[in-house]
Amino acid sequence: MTKFLKNFRKDEAGAVTVDWVVLTAAVVGLAVAAYSSIETGATALTADTDTFLQAQDPN
Repeated sequence: MTKFLKNFRKDEAGAVTVDWVVLTAAVVGLAVAAYSSIETGATALTADTDTFLQAQDPN
């Protein structure tokens, strides 16, 4: 059992996969944070644009 634990601790197979999963999760988290920070402004800008366009008289 001791030999198995020593070999398991030394084995680095799969470590790159774990690194990529963590990095990908960080990128997704940053994208969600960026989206949530601009969502309010984008919604307000869209509403302002709609109001402006509705106020224009086509005649």
